[in-house]
Formats: sequence, structure tokens, C-alpha cells
Amino acid sequence: MTPAHPQKWPVHVVRGGADQQLLKDCRDLLAAAEESDGNPSISEQTLVTMRAGDSAEHTLLTLALYAPDEDSDPVTGQDLAGFAVVVEEQDGTGILEIAVHPSYRNQGVADRLVGALKEVRGFDGLKAWSHGNHEAAADLAARYGYAPVRELWKMRMTTAGADLPDAGLPNGVAIRAFVPGKDEEAWLAANRAAFAHHPEQGGLTRADLDARMAEDWFDPSGFLLAEDRDGRLLGYHWTKVHPRHGEHPAIGEVYVVGVTPEAQGMGLGKALTIAGIKHLRDAGLNGVMLYVDADNAPAVALYRRLGFTRWDMDVMYGPAGG
Repeated sequence: MTPAHPQKWPVHVVRGGADQQLLKDCRDLLAAAEESDGNPSISEQTLVTMRAGDSAEHTLLTLALYAPDEDSDPVTGQDLAGFAVVVEEQDGTGILEIAVHPSYRNQGVADRLVGALKEVRGFDGLKAWSHGNHEAAADLAARYGYAPVRELWKMRMTTAGADLPDAGLPNGVAIRAFVPGKDEEAWLAANRAAFAHHPEQGGLTRADLDARMAEDWFDPSGFLLAEDRDGRLLGYHWTKVHPRHGEHPAIGEVYVVGVTPEAQGMGLGKALTIAGIKHLRDAGLNGVMLYVDADNAPAVALYRRLGFTRWDMDVMYGPAGG
């Protein structure tokens, strides 16, 4: 598959929820990209939003670039070379993410999508994620006057032989597994409180939670809740397992750790982090990864003490000087 002139290919513009065929094409592209890269090309929340379509909180815009028949896979007839998706909030701000099929990279596909986006929407209020510190993404961002505004580090550790300290739970606190059908609302309340300063995580809704619980990777035994003697939820560690992709082995993830304000200062965050890593190790995972903001010095220091090192990073771009 050698694409000819992506700049001449028509871009399909979809406002609101995508149909099932486009969703399937996007999933297939993302699977191929993850097998090639070992990393997802767009965020999990964006995938959830694409499936759900517009809501009271946001609107969705998807731009899809298909290779013409003469340039595409002779078996399938047509390939999705790349797609761009914008999730726009009510205030007009939004996040742009782009994914390009490995077979169509370095051909100007992303540039074609960004150019089309400029025509149909413009860039007002937009920031963009590049999942992975890609030189091509940095070059594309610079051409449109964007510069890095946030770095999200990916850190990982090898659990085999790791000397993890004891979890050291505070007195009166116990850890148990999440129970579907029982713990959803209590978890949502605890998550809102723990991440009141972080709208991306703290703003998760019941629909967002249900969507994640419906994913193949969801395992309640790895969703650890910390409670006091009265059954009040003080914190949690939600772990995740990424299955093997091609040559990339399965890896566990410190998906999210949260501690409610009233439980801050008890050492519960560290205890929950260690408990989750031990759970993943006991499940046979030799590697564990996590995401952390590069400027979150206390968290980075904690993870380094536990044996994590920086592996890669996602970069958010915004208007230079904005």
C-alpha cells in the first residue's frame, strides 16, 4: 500500500456520534497502530466519547481520511489512512487527537487532516495531544503555531525481583475489591473529591464509569478500595492490564490512584500504589507502567523511589505564547 497524494483525497467530516462502520475502521486502525508502537494513539476517554456521541457536556467532530480504492488494500477495498477527532466543551475549548495507520505514515496524512480541520472548524480554543514524543507531531504543531504546554510522563518498572516495601496501611483501614452493582456511586463521589483540582479525572460520570466497566480489560479484582471501619471509602487504586500487542508483551498499569481529602497525610496513596503493583505482579505481569504529569514533583519522586523510570511521554500542544 503506497499512497499517492493524500492532499488530494477527500476528508469525510462527521459531527456528533460516528456510525458503526467508522467506529470499526477507527478501532482497526488503532489496533494496528498500537501493535506497531506499543502505545495507544488516542486517549481512552476520547474513545469513550466517540462511541457515545454528543452530550450535554461536549460535542464531537471527527474527520476521516480514506485512501482511494486504487491506493488501498486490495482485499478490503478501502483503508482508513488516518482520522482526527475533536472533543469540544460547552465553553468552546476542545482537545484534538490524531491517529495515522502505520502503512500511511510519513505521507502527509496528518497534515491533510489538520488542514481540513482548519477549514471546517478552525483552531480557536483547541489544544492537541501527541501520544508519544514524536518528532513529526512536533514539526506539524510548529507549522501551525503550536508549542508544548504540558508533558505527561509514562514511567515503568520491572516487577520481577522488585523489592517492594510493605503496604503499611493506616490503622483501621482495609483494602477490598470493587463490587460491581454496589460501589459505583461511592467511587464516583470519592473520585470527584480526590480529583476536584483535576477536571479530566474528577469529572468522570456514571456513563464514563459504566463504559470502562464494559471494556474487555475491566477486572474488579484489580480495582482496590480502601475503607475505614465504618465502611467509608477513603481511597482507591484502579489497575489495568494491557494485553500483548505483536512483539510488545502484556503490561500492567497503575491506572489511577485517588485519596479523598479527609484521608490525605495518612500515607494511604503510597500504600494503595504498592498494593496495586503487588496485585499486578501476583497476576503474572513482569512490567507495570503509569502516567504522571512531569511537573508533579512529589508523585514523580514517589514513583522513582518505588523503582519506576521514565519510559516515554505524551505531549500536549497549545498556541505558542497563548
